[in-house]
Amino acid sequence: MLVYFIRMQGAIVVLPMWAFWLALVMMLIGLLGVILPVVPGVGFIWIVVLVYAIAEQFATIDIITFLVLTVLGAIGFSADLWMSQVGAKAGGASPWSLLVGLLTGLVGAIIGLVFFGVGAIPGAVIGAVGGVIVAEWHRHEDWNEAFKVGGSWLAGCALSGLVQLIIGILMVLLFVWQVLKG
Repeated sequence: MLVYFIRMQGAIVVLPMWAFWLALVMMLIGLLGVILPVVPGVGFIWIVVLVYAIAEQFATIDIITFLVLTVLGAIGFSADLWMSQVGAKAGGASPWSLLVGLLTGLVGAIIGLVFFGVGAIPGAVIGAVGGVIVAEWHRHEDWNEAFKVGGSWLAGCALSGLVQLIIGILMVLLFVWQVLKG
């Protein structure tokens, strides 16, 4: 049986290799969550790292590595929110439209999850884009401009998926590197 050793207060604790492989499989499921909105994503990867680090008492995933993974996780976890807002702002959205989009996105997430069964993520996207478009139409009374800004919001949202994927891959690779180097 393959095992690796962890030093813990002078004693050697044997952690079975299956724990590493189980954590890695769970992290790969988290990577799928970046692509499939019904599966948890970057936040799930971070939780797996946290549980693993606690289980092995931060022997291979030391505090510095854990902090780096935490910063990466926070950026990845929040990318949907701030990148879609940046995209809409780049498309000319007003601060008022961004706020309306944020609020209607929250309402869409709740409605999508509770009432229509489509899920929180699709509901949030539909709600936010709809809110931005309506707020921009109210501001300019021009559907072309409103849809341009809504499209910019969607482009930011799509780009956030790419950022989350890259961050998720970096987190998994950093975890694997740290654990295998011992």
